[in-house]
Amino acid sequence: MQFDDESDPRHHAQKIRQMLNDTAEHARSDVSKVSDPKAQALFETTAEVLKGLVKAFEDFEQKRERAWADNTSNR
Repeated sequence: MQFDDESDPRHHAQKIRQMLNDTAEHARSDVSKVSDPKAQALFETTAEVLKGLVKAFEDFEQKRERAWADNTSNR
């Protein structure tokens, strides 16, 4: 889903989500490029953490989690 209105926070969330996803993929691809097990673990952990953030941004954009849903009926 594309959010083009710059006043919509989901527009900015979408851009940040893409950057996080790109960075996670880069970190994961670097695991196989280095031989240091500690560096490999760091890159893999980085990818996992970033993928968790990507999921949170997706949930925000789609309002899938209760915390992100409009609660206008509860006011």
